[in-house]
Amino acid sequence: MNRAAATAGTAGGIAALVIVACACPAPKKLGDPLDGLTQQESARFVQGREAFQRAFTPETGLGPLFNADGCAECHEDPATGGRGDEIESHVSVFDPATGSCDQLVEKGGPVIQQHATPALSAALGIDREPTPAAAKVVASRSAPELFGLGLLDAVPDAEILALADPDDRDHDGISGRPNRFVDGRLGRFGRKAFVPTLREFNAGAYTIEQGITNPESPTEESIGGDPIPPGVDPVPEPEITQAALDATDDFVRFLAPPQRAHLDAAGRRGRKLFGAIGCAACHVPSLTTGDSPVEALRYKTVYAYTDLLLHDMGDGLADICFGLATPSEFRTAPLMGISKATALLHDGRAKSIEEAIRLHAGEASTARNRFEALSSQDRDALLRFLGSL
Repeated sequence: MNRAAATAGTAGGIAALVIVACACPAPKKLGDPLDGLTQQESARFVQGREAFQRAFTPETGLGPLFNADGCAECHEDPATGGRGDEIESHVSVFDPATGSCDQLVEKGGPVIQQHATPALSAALGIDREPTPAAAKVVASRSAPELFGLGLLDAVPDAEILALADPDDRDHDGISGRPNRFVDGRLGRFGRKAFVPTLREFNAGAYTIEQGITNPESPTEESIGGDPIPPGVDPVPEPEITQAALDATDDFVRFLAPPQRAHLDAAGRRGRKLFGAIGCAACHVPSLTTGDSPVEALRYKTVYAYTDLLLHDMGDGLADICFGLATPSEFRTAPLMGISKATALLHDGRAKSIEEAIRLHAGEASTARNRFEALSSQDRDALLRFLGSL
């Protein structure tokens, strides 16, 4: 081949490589939408992000009791839709004799709002909602990330229920069981897996966390069970429109799950150890979504590392009951995105993945003990795997 032909061939090859390189999709960043959305769905995601980032004032409906002035205040790190550094207070009363759970709704529970608007403060002389006297336990709750929740919402109930083993029939010490909403529907969202659908979770968060009523959650929270004094909340209900609620729901629903990092040899060994010592019995590596009008959510595998079921985590982590969940029962926390977390567990008490593992008890005791018995090299490999999620 002559020099001109060789040069031309080389240039053509480089051009082809450039075309191929440009055709490769950019790496998915936290806060990006799901792959495969239609043009219309992508536009709804962008509009929803604007609604999610909106900050309210008392003049636009905030409060009169609230925890945050907007969704993004509690879901911001490391991107919009992520975790927050706020710690909330939740209450309920559990009767061990009957197994019943009083969420103290008539006394302002289960969420105790941390802030009051100036008008409410002037009217009642309070700067937050009072904790009900009946609450013997006040639980701390951190704000979780929302990435990939639309996929978890699309997992069929039957797939979750198939993982349940409330009577531990296989005698492996793991007895995950479902929580149920007040109407009997399967719960899956929240630290105690009480809320059945992502849409209800989003609509309820507007009212409970911001005091922003909407067409699907149209009633203001009480003031420790007492009605809101006249004149302190000037905006009529609902304080946002159905369109604004729909947009927020689109944003949360279409958020992509965190991308998993490439595993080296140590990480791959750690993944095997994760299953071998029993972690995967609760943190089930993947679930599969069912049918959905949104193609990007239809029949997809989501590597969330959860079974969305309740498990007894021991007295050391126990706090409040919620629905059918006893004080020591919690939903298996999804591990997708755990590598970006700086505060773990339901109350943020663990400052590292290893510390969170060591605080596991109850049904997780055997897996925790096996982790502690690993060689330092194997523990590092398992932590390396978790650090890829």
